[in-house]
Amino acid sequence: MRNIKPLKHLTLKNAVAFTLAETLIVIGIIGVVSALTLPNLNSSTGDKEKVAKVQKIYQNLNDALGRAEAVYGPFNTWFINDTQNADKAKRAGERITEFMKASKTCGLGTGKGCFTGGNSKLLHGNDNADAFDSNANSYKIITADGSSISIDPNFIIVDIDGPTKGKYTWGQDIFWFNFDDTNGVIPEHYDITFTQLLDYLATNKGNSAAAWIIRYENMDYLQLTNKNGTCKNGNVMTEANPRCK
Repeated sequence: MRNIKPLKHLTLKNAVAFTLAETLIVIGIIGVVSALTLPNLNSSTGDKEKVAKVQKIYQNLNDALGRAEAVYGPFNTWFINDTQNADKAKRAGERITEFMKASKTCGLGTGKGCFTGGNSKLLHGNDNADAFDSNANSYKIITADGSSISIDPNFIIVDIDGPTKGKYTWGQDIFWFNFDDTNGVIPEHYDITFTQLLDYLATNKGNSAAAWIIRYENMDYLQLTNKNGTCKNGNVMTEANPRCK
């Protein structure tokens, strides 16, 4: 049987320890790495949450429209007796939101707080002409989960953060959906090509963002530096890989 020698008792005299300088260097390295990685992790997590919200509201809108059509008939027959845009918006809004859970209903009212006051912002930083809270021709609610919805006879605007949170910016928390006789509620520009989507999202106000999210399940368009699909990290998006990673 092999003899196994016991380990030598470790004493303070022969223990190995880091010096104060070495410890400070390690802490500094950890701080730098954290500073570089945590913002990206937080951004990625935030984007995933927004993607999930857009997907959920898209599903809820289609479900509500389908239920409303089962009761009131096809959407394109709802406005036969209506001539004013406000009347059409009221009819569409009441019928669709009848099948949605709302925490607040503003209807056609203005300044009621269902949307952030003032003008929304473009994806690329400038003010936009759209001020949803003061639009008397759209039907507005806040859903039970806190999203703002504005319903027009032709389209729906959603602020997934509601009136008191978020950046009130197209493509970041404001998204555009259209009514389609065949497909129900669809994202604005859903039927355009990948190249056209890149162009719109790199140069336009961001009303194509919902189409990108529903198609590709990410918000990497926020990292675009040009309409050719070049990302801030140097990677180039393709239709096969519509991401910056």
